[in-house]
Order: sequence, then C-alpha cells, then structure tokens
Amino acid sequence: MAAVIAGAGFLEPHRTAGAAEVATAAGPVSRPEIAAPDAHAVTYPLDCKGAPQLVTDTAEGDLDGDGRPETVAAVRCDAGSGTPPHTLYVLTRDRAEDSVPRVVATLLDAGRRQTVTDLAVGDGDITATLLGYSSPSVPRYSPDVKRLAKWRWTAGKFRQELTDPTAGRV
Repeated sequence: MAAVIAGAGFLEPHRTAGAAEVATAAGPVSRPEIAAPDAHAVTYPLDCKGAPQLVTDTAEGDLDGDGRPETVAAVRCDAGSGTPPHTLYVLTRDRAEDSVPRVVATLLDAGRRQTVTDLAVGDGDITATLLGYSSPSVPRYSPDVKRLAKWRWTAGKFRQELTDPTAGRV
C-alpha cells in the first residue's frame, strides 16, 4: 500500500514553487506567479534636498483587479533627525518579466506633514494610520493627532473613502 501511494506521487504533474494553477478547457495549467513591484528599486518623485530617500513600510496586493499585485510604499527623506513626513505611493509593473517598477499614484503628499503607520492592503483597500499635528506649535517629534485612512481603486483612480478625524489624540 505504501508503495502505491509513493508511486502516485511520481504521477502528479510537476509544480514549481511560486506557481499558480490556472484552469483551462484542457485542464489545469501551471504558470509563474507575478511578483509585486520592488519598492526599493524605484526612484520616487520626492525632493529630499540631497538626503537619501527611505522606504519605511510596504504592503502588496491586487488593488485594481487585473490579477497583478501592486505595491504601496511609505517613503520619507532620511533626514537623520526629527520626524520627516511620509509620502504614500502606489507602484506597478508592466506585464513584461523584466519591466521596471514605476509610480502610478501618490496617495499622500509630504506637504500634508503626516507620518504613516500600520500600512496594509486587503480586499482591494489600502489602509493606514496617519499621525499628524494639531497646530504648528506641536513639536515635530511628537505627533498629537491620529487619523485612520482608506483608499480604494474606483472609476479609474484611487479615491480616499475614509478619513476618521475623530480617531483621537496620540
């Protein structure tokens, strides 16, 4: 009996790691999964005045329903002190295997002076906690306002569906 079970394992079609099974009329076909864009392989449109750019968080998932994952990247200038504001970008790649990741949307601009935490992608939604300041007199190392934000791909662009300004003080 053990020999029959072991032999049956050799008769199964070979599957490679990282492959997705697609059903066709002829039966299942194995194809490689498409990798999400690498957030560290992009130069972002963020002016850091000579300081390096720093990717602090990423989240991956299929945001537009095309079957290919996108990457959301929280990026800030690596200023060395204080709490530089984040910019939140969405990255994609063309279908070609050797295509370079590119920025397709900016969800949060550094001019809003907010810090991104708890970045996640799920069910086509991008969610993040945004930390900010109630007034210019609040020290930039100590955000005192916390907002929950959510974006969704709708009608050909990302729309911010939820910003909860009552989320409270940090």
